[in-house]
Amino acid sequence: MNIGLQETDRLQRFVARLIAKSPAGVNLLLIGGFRYRLLDNSQPFSVDIDYHWGGDLEAKQRELLSLCRRTILGQARRELGYEGSAAARTGPDADSPNARFMDLRFWKRNLQVEVPLEITQVVCLDPPIIRTAAGTVHPTLSDADLIESKILAVLNRVFLQHRDLVDVFLYGDKLAPDAPGRLKEKLARLQLHPQAVRARLGDLDGNGEYHGKAIQKVIDEQVEAVAAQQLNAGGGGKAVLDAVLNLLTRALPQ
Repeated sequence: MNIGLQETDRLQRFVARLIAKSPAGVNLLLIGGFRYRLLDNSQPFSVDIDYHWGGDLEAKQRELLSLCRRTILGQARRELGYEGSAAARTGPDADSPNARFMDLRFWKRNLQVEVPLEITQVVCLDPPIIRTAAGTVHPTLSDADLIESKILAVLNRVFLQHRDLVDVFLYGDKLAPDAPGRLKEKLARLQLHPQAVRARLGDLDGNGEYHGKAIQKVIDEQVEAVAAQQLNAGGGGKAVLDAVLNLLTRALPQ
């Protein structure tokens, strides 16, 4: 295993555990690719840790940043031998009314690891659930809300993240039987118009070679070796894209 990915995964688990055990982690719902890896044993690695927070995002960002500086960095030094820093992200890529970002950086000797944190707000129709990992309680979304949030990310992001397509491929079986109705309600709440949805689907379908190669890059760089071999034997990035397009056609309201 790539040492950088291995240490990133180790530090992500360390940070998520400390957040879950702190008052700042109460009702902070773990979402995204790291949720799948930590709680569902997903084989792709995650590039960041994502949370859903239903309240004031800026206040929660300040609370988490204080926790990181006051507790997490010190424990990383004592337990793992890493020095570190924590800062709120600034600049154009951090300018979003629906998300706040923090960058944790860890280093020792010649190794440097980044653990970005994102706090966002997703549309949920189900109450939160509780899952555990190594004895630690992690509040999270229902399986249905989580896979639907991945589909909505595919449709709604300004800049598509092809990792989302891999997650939809891997966890599309978590869609509820009434997914078209649920997604219709969520699309309305997000004010995501049908023409925007059709435009994204048309881009995925019409530029299949480009998107297939981008998914293949995710498989090659972010998926555990054996799983990557299995995916490649089944057609690789293009096969994943085709399967996701078929799933979206069935899941989205007509």
